[in-house]
Amino acid sequence: MKTKYFLYARKSTEDEERQVMSIEAQLAELAEYAKRENIEITETYIESKSAKKPDREVFNKMIKKINGENEPIGIIAWHPDRLARNSVDGGQIIYLIDINKIVSLRFPTFWFEPTPQGLFMLQVAFGQSKYYSDNLSENVKRGFRQKLRRGEWPTRAPFGYVNNPKTRNIEPDPLKARIIRKTFEEFGKGIYNLKSMSDKLALWGIIGKNGKPICKATLHRMLTNSVYLGLITHNGEAFAGTFEPIVSRAAFEAVQKALKQKAKPRHSKIRHDFPFTGLLTCGECGGMITAQWAKKKYRYYRCSKKLGKCSQRYLSENLLILQLKQRLQTAALCDDWADKMLSKIDLWEKEEAQSAQSSAQNLDVKLKDTEIKLDKLVNGFLDGTIEKETFLSKKDELIKTKTDLKQMKSGFGRKGNNQLEPLRDWVKSANYAGKLVMSHNYPEIKAMAEKIGTNRLLLDRNVRLDLARPYDLLPKYKFLAEHGKPTLIKNSENFFWSG
Repeated sequence: MKTKYFLYARKSTEDEERQVMSIEAQLAELAEYAKRENIEITETYIESKSAKKPDREVFNKMIKKINGENEPIGIIAWHPDRLARNSVDGGQIIYLIDINKIVSLRFPTFWFEPTPQGLFMLQVAFGQSKYYSDNLSENVKRGFRQKLRRGEWPTRAPFGYVNNPKTRNIEPDPLKARIIRKTFEEFGKGIYNLKSMSDKLALWGIIGKNGKPICKATLHRMLTNSVYLGLITHNGEAFAGTFEPIVSRAAFEAVQKALKQKAKPRHSKIRHDFPFTGLLTCGECGGMITAQWAKKKYRYYRCSKKLGKCSQRYLSENLLILQLKQRLQTAALCDDWADKMLSKIDLWEKEEAQSAQSSAQNLDVKLKDTEIKLDKLVNGFLDGTIEKETFLSKKDELIKTKTDLKQMKSGFGRKGNNQLEPLRDWVKSANYAGKLVMSHNYPEIKAMAEKIGTNRLLLDRNVRLDLARPYDLLPKYKFLAEHGKPTLIKNSENFFWSG
């Protein structure tokens, strides 16, 4: 009786088998081979899965069918490694040959007969296939570890970076890196939560694959990803990257603090549009100022009275906004003043850039010293004189120090990374406060009041707000408008005004 054959074709989608024939090519070659050798193929099994591990669905189905057949079966495949790359599946094939369930294996590229010598050669072929997979896996892991040691990003570039095939590393994408930097800056202010920040990103063109704003989990992963600091974290161990960081450590830590504060937000079942809740406290009892509708048309703000008896009355939103704008006006800078101050800051920035070289040299010395300490730490760990827990702790500390030093060095003389940046932010914020006085952007007005104001109270229908440093300087020097143009003067420690 003519032996029936099962045809099995497999192609893994994994990288190491990119060079293996496609399934279509295997089927074509095997059909031609079967015709040439007068082989009758009764069933065909096709699978797209790696054979490095057992439990392949289609392969198991074929083995089960062979076990259930009353007559011996033959198998035709392109090569033994299509059938098995692991010892379990290879053992099943050999056992079925031993019990005469499989009487023939036919391969266009490999000769086999069900004899002791043939079984031995088949075992060698399966062993070579397994060795290839195991060795390739080790080579990939070794290459991965080497890239980590060199500070190279080992996989596909995260959002904000692009892969550079020449350097085999990543580098900031000009547009996306700017969006990442802006996202960290905005979220670190505490104005946004994950949902509102996601909506903001959607306005900037950053959306998910479904065309909707990215989900909160994805945004959270992005905001906690240390790659933007220039660090590579793998299996809980930190490595200093040789690629350029996108955000500063101060901005990154500000975001982590904001995330921690918003980790357990309070949710209300019914959401109302009251833009100034949470901004003020009652000047009489210390309770929070809440809001409510009147006649379903007017919004009023009042003490929540949760801390006891309170005699404070309601204040309409229109009057509240008017008073807030008056307070913003006292801390506002006109465009003329702001332009001249920003020009002065730019001049100081250029002067500081010229003197940054000596500081950068000092950082080079510290960097070299840190690298020497890292080398000694690794040698001590390899020699067995330092325990693993101590090694990982000290290494993480030195890696962070090294990364900070590199970032400080790269930041010398560069806009946005020097001591003048807080001053520039102050001038821009004060100028923006003046523009908000003429706007109806209530969320931004609230955010600016929180930024520039402390001890924010509502007492006897009057908003009381103390200006925080350095915004409290502006009202004191308003008289300069009458006597001359304001000028910023800088000494070694401070900035002050001169008429």
